[in-house]
Amino acid sequence: MSAHCQVTGRSPGFGNSVSHSHRRTRRRWNPNIQRKTYFLASEGRRVTLRVSAKGIKVIDRDGIESVVARLRRDGQKI
Repeated sequence: MSAHCQVTGRSPGFGNSVSHSHRRTRRRWNPNIQRKTYFLASEGRRVTLRVSAKGIKVIDRDGIESVVARLRRDGQKI
């Protein structure tokens, strides 16, 4: 699976790497993807998500229950 956040949908950005002589080569900027395990109290089990650092902040702000509900509503299998 590519560098893709399950919560925010962030994916790699693409562009050019420019050297001192101004030669351009293609490169990519990957998001800071982490594997995090959260406990769902409503189901009594743990879920593992691939989230970016921004996604972790979203989960801290909104709560894991509402984020998982939104992911399921969007069609992701958790």
